[in-house]
Amino acid sequence: MLPHSYTVDSQSKSQDLASSILSSTSSSQIISTCSSIDSFLLSHSPDQTRHFFSLAFPPLISKLFFGLTDSSSSSSKPNPSNGWIDSVLSSNDPDSANAVFSLLSPSSILFHSISAVDRLSLVKYVFPIERLPEWARFALSSNKFAQALSDLSPLFNSKLKHDPIKPSALQIQLNVFEYYLFWFAYYPICKSNSENSDSISIKRARKFRLENWTSSIPGFSNSKRGNEQRIECNLYLRLLYAYLRAFVPIHDLNAHQPYRSSLLHYACGYDGSATMRAEFVVNAFVHFWLVDNDFSPLPVNVLKSHGVSFPFRSVLGDTPPPSSGLGEVVKLFVKYLNLSSVAVTEDGGTENCGNPRWRVLNSGSFDGGGSGAKSRDVAAPVRQAGSWNAWIQRPLYRFILRTFLFCPVGSSIKNASEVFDVWITYMEPWTITWNDFAELDAIVDGANKSERKEDFRSHGSNNGYSPSWQGYVLSNYLYYSSLVMHFIGFAHKFLHSDVEIIVRMVSKVMNILTSSKELVDLIKNVDTVFHSEQAGSGKSMLNSLCRFVPSIREQLQDWEDGLCESDADGSFLHENWNKDLRLFSNGEDGGQQLLQLFILRAEAELQAISGDNLADNLKCLDSLKAQVSCLFGGHTVRTLSFSPEPKQYSQSRDDIFKPRRVGNHASSEIKYRGDWMKRPISDDEVAWLAKLLVRFSAWLNESLGLNQAESSPAWSYVEVSTDVANVCGPTETMRAVLCAISSWLLTLAAVVLRLMKSHGLRVNLRMLASKKVVMVLLLSAVFSVVKKAFGLFHRV
Repeated sequence: MLPHSYTVDSQSKSQDLASSILSSTSSSQIISTCSSIDSFLLSHSPDQTRHFFSLAFPPLISKLFFGLTDSSSSSSKPNPSNGWIDSVLSSNDPDSANAVFSLLSPSSILFHSISAVDRLSLVKYVFPIERLPEWARFALSSNKFAQALSDLSPLFNSKLKHDPIKPSALQIQLNVFEYYLFWFAYYPICKSNSENSDSISIKRARKFRLENWTSSIPGFSNSKRGNEQRIECNLYLRLLYAYLRAFVPIHDLNAHQPYRSSLLHYACGYDGSATMRAEFVVNAFVHFWLVDNDFSPLPVNVLKSHGVSFPFRSVLGDTPPPSSGLGEVVKLFVKYLNLSSVAVTEDGGTENCGNPRWRVLNSGSFDGGGSGAKSRDVAAPVRQAGSWNAWIQRPLYRFILRTFLFCPVGSSIKNASEVFDVWITYMEPWTITWNDFAELDAIVDGANKSERKEDFRSHGSNNGYSPSWQGYVLSNYLYYSSLVMHFIGFAHKFLHSDVEIIVRMVSKVMNILTSSKELVDLIKNVDTVFHSEQAGSGKSMLNSLCRFVPSIREQLQDWEDGLCESDADGSFLHENWNKDLRLFSNGEDGGQQLLQLFILRAEAELQAISGDNLADNLKCLDSLKAQVSCLFGGHTVRTLSFSPEPKQYSQSRDDIFKPRRVGNHASSEIKYRGDWMKRPISDDEVAWLAKLLVRFSAWLNESLGLNQAESSPAWSYVEVSTDVANVCGPTETMRAVLCAISSWLLTLAAVVLRLMKSHGLRVNLRMLASKKVVMVLLLSAVFSVVKKAFGLFHRV
């Protein structure tokens, strides 16, 4: 038992440290506080440091990430710009950055103390529910689903406890390491939410300036990582890479002992705990960054087995634009985890990587089963295979897919391009080497860096697709097929925003798909086998690929779950979600026709804006044509010769391009499959008024029967009474006139309705939501009020 004097001394010093942490704002104060924390932890035993983690550690987290006085406060609104991480980045001070990194690195004294305290289970924290991923918050809000949360995901296994004050309520109890990592994972989400709210207010202040639609939003200027800023001052990326390298093994998941030569000196019996810690780290990042507000966060079979369903809020228009900076973090995370795929491929693990049974087992590893024990049993094949790829397949696919489908038209293309870079990185794992992390390695200065780089250098020097990657492509086939189709829809949607960037993005995707003849043949052969099996042909042309068709079809239904519940997106692809692979389809909604249409639109757009880069842009477009022809065979796109000089067009932009006009089809022959009233809200509309008018128009169409096809008229006749009565007096005369007028109006309305039904017309009041129309009506009302006010003034 500790003497009372030591306990009082530890408690008082911890309180002083907490006060010092909260008052530290300048670089010198931050450096001094970090030094004081190290000194305190070095001079006290784990039992004595319990007071530090009870009193000083929560303020440290608050000050580090958000600049708050209490990290667990639910009423306060976090502002990451006030935290140490952002203040160090904005000040561009390497000394304070190194001090904070030394305090929080995996080999630091603080993490050594965290391990000791957690080993003794001295401190437990309650993580605020309102900071959890959105899908977990929804599950906890329902008594029916809350009990199943531990079974739904191993991230919450054995962490869900009853509130001792309110036994009916549940809370998330975490040890020190888990508590810190949850806040670390929540930081970029909180930062992006605050920046998105700022960008919305800025965009509303600029109503009719079209040139601002494609300009950078000033709200993001504070978070730009320019060339003048040092990467060693980007504390979050440094810490993220250090934690991944220390806690998440790449080459051998079973023989992982992080930082053997550092203060984290684990015994041999701790290997199991180290592996569980690695799984916890990956799960935390996956659920906070990739899953978060997903309307189908877990595999369909897992949700059905527990009877859980989530509301499709994101489909109905509540999805925020891509988070600024989050794509950069996810890219580093995905790139690091895919190093394990490089290791598996080099070790001859192609069959394991591509085997459907291996992949299906792993696809549920991070999502859990019926219990915590089942979750660990399911995760075992991942450790044997040595690859993290299956842990991120589904959540990463849906993260990219939600960006392409539901990104608002007026949002910054920069944020979407960050997510696009994540997708490109995932599609080319054969280009990833340890040299890609050389700069971060030099800053973090981890152990055994040169030795680990040699493990991957032999494969990394190739930098191209080879048949040894066939298993990876097959297990991730939707990234190379279905997701490409969704991206083409995104490119059509955002072409007007920045035609040069969109064209280069499409060209980059086509360049990856056509980078190797073996890769092109593999993608085409799988598509052929998929459709031959789906069509019910008795024997496939390529029997070796038949065994992958059921797993690809299962992935297609599972990874795109919920997308056909609503067509609120207004995309021309919504009718084909969850149904088929359309990349090599010959129809008008196939990849070949849509890419041809995109190229024609891009040529018209580039000629309209002209500019100094017109020649380079047209060369990029010619390269895209060649890539499309290579992918689909033959001369898919006709060659159009444009001179660099701008031409005068007598037609407007809308006359040049009309949606769904492909080839030699006339406009009357093409049936527009989208619903104009359900297209995404644009910047020239009042959002709430557009939604209200769309609902009112839908009610009118339903009430008037305009949603139904016109039926043959049933002629009726009226029997005239034989009793003849005279109309006498003004009352009867007025009544007869009103009846005649009413009959005439009803007849006119019936004729108009019949004409609307015959021509397929419907009531559409959405045009009244235009900001220009609203502004004209508002000015008219103001003018009328002012005119009446002046009239009353002159009378007086």
